[in-house]
Amino acid sequence: MLSTIFDRTKVQLDESLPFVLYSKPGEHILNAMFQFDDAVHKVTDYTENGFVFAPFMADEAPILLRSDEVHSIALEDEVLGTVFKSEEAQVSAIEEERYKTLLEKAILEIKSGKCKKIVLSRYISVKQTKPVLKLFGQLLKTYPNAFCYLWYHPKVGMWLGATPEILIKTRGLEFTTMSLAGTQTQKIGENEPKWTVKELDEQQLVTDYIKEVLEHKIKEVRYSEAETVKAGHLWHLRTKITGRFSKGQLKELVTALHPTPAVCGLPLNEARSFILENEQYRRSYYTGFLGELNFKTNRTRNRNQKNQENSAYRSVTTASELFVNLRCMQLEKENALVYVGGGVTQDSDVEKEWMETQSKAQTMLRILFS
Repeated sequence: MLSTIFDRTKVQLDESLPFVLYSKPGEHILNAMFQFDDAVHKVTDYTENGFVFAPFMADEAPILLRSDEVHSIALEDEVLGTVFKSEEAQVSAIEEERYKTLLEKAILEIKSGKCKKIVLSRYISVKQTKPVLKLFGQLLKTYPNAFCYLWYHPKVGMWLGATPEILIKTRGLEFTTMSLAGTQTQKIGENEPKWTVKELDEQQLVTDYIKEVLEHKIKEVRYSEAETVKAGHLWHLRTKITGRFSKGQLKELVTALHPTPAVCGLPLNEARSFILENEQYRRSYYTGFLGELNFKTNRTRNRNQKNQENSAYRSVTTASELFVNLRCMQLEKENALVYVGGGVTQDSDVEKEWMETQSKAQTMLRILFS
């Protein structure tokens, strides 16, 4: 029962101990993981097992939440279902002007030839008084096809989000990643968006970058055609990338992929330098990544139910599922910091880029104000 997991989580909160609640895209299963101490454990070589929570800055070690107690339950039917309610956050004219000026500066940086793409972001601070577990329950109901999570560590903070983007998913030595870029808001009655040159080019830049960083690291790699996918009220362009890697290569893969041009820009170092010098705030865990690291799963080798003797033989597979931390917010005592951003290229329009961040903010604002 969902209430049982929530009651257990309240105990963890009362004792100021780390936990994470999460549901994978389309699975309708709530997973809970509780750590029995308040130590801050770190990921070093990606052979560790637990739930990883990594910041935007790749030179900062990801946090590992240990799986001291684990639960998985099916979500009840009454939890599932989509709720839509639009809310406009009150953004000051000063903040709007500041961000638009930043967009203009980024476009000039790109046109000068220093960068091809820069991903800019900002946060919106809003009053928040709802119980955190009520917020998470609303998140599960509203975004059943996203990776929904509530993460807490007393020495780090509390984060909640619903992200559509996989950083990397592995099972054994097989992996899947994606190139996700380009955003449009769904219009009433619209079945497919019409993509502009700016959006198509932006998505291709991300795909080309991933091809480049994987080219000499992976034995086998395959790329799908770009396809349109829907996440909540937003459309995106996505290319699926699959392949096979060598044993002990997970850290190399993750560090090659993070941060992707979809959350930073190109060239990576130049875009990151522009972000750090000009965004005027610290992203922290926004545009980082999170998820299961090296979970063990059992597989029956023989699926022939008539052969009971061979059915006893099982293989243990190691699997990881890491998601980019988009569409998220940081929960403080009486405030929620809602993080939003978008990719800037030479074809960007300042007003459209501003409105894209306003639209993306709806993902979390709907939860806060519904």
